[in-house]
Amino acid sequence: MFDKEFKLALANLPDAEKDKLLVRLLRKDKDLANRLYFELVDHETVEQKREKMAAAIREKAVRAYDSYYSPGLLLMATRDISGDIAYHVKITKDKYGDVSLSMQLLIDTLTLHAERLASMRTSTGYKLFIYLINKTFKILLQIHSMDEDYRLDFKENLQTLGELIGNCPPLMRMCIQNGLDVIWLTRNEIPDDIVALHREIKDSGFLV
Repeated sequence: MFDKEFKLALANLPDAEKDKLLVRLLRKDKDLANRLYFELVDHETVEQKREKMAAAIREKAVRAYDSYYSPGLLLMATRDISGDIAYHVKITKDKYGDVSLSMQLLIDTLTLHAERLASMRTSTGYKLFIYLINKTFKILLQIHSMDEDYRLDFKENLQTLGELIGNCPPLMRMCIQNGLDVIWLTRNEIPDDIVALHREIKDSGFLV
């Protein structure tokens, strides 16, 4: 991004000047400030941050259930929680948590709203169902990119997620229509070519 000459000039700045520039930069970049705080000062580990985020997800999921009004508002609430997860990952670089927390979000949503979703017309819940399917695909793609050992860590939750989807007829129908094979979840059998499959499905106009 920066050439060697510029980097050298920065390196040669007096320490006091560097400190002033860093403070000015951190004031304007909240994300960078939080990232540096986590790396340099924060006493909590990534695992502890993940546990706190998991508790916050469950609390927000319950709140979304209690205040449910429509599929559209549930979609907004789910996206809001997903944004919280994305920010956690941005600050902590917690790739493992990105998967585990996203699965928790889907499991909590499908568990709490099981009866509502199962009785929902596909046309009414279309945008919500497509969002849930895309999130599921993303989880599978992320697990596929990890070391083989991690698949065992996620096996139980993948099976639970698959069973919840299977128990929701309108969501299951949309999974079939959009190329998401729930057996991949229930049997923990993510295809080796899932990246190509996912690309082919999107190129064919599905998942939108």
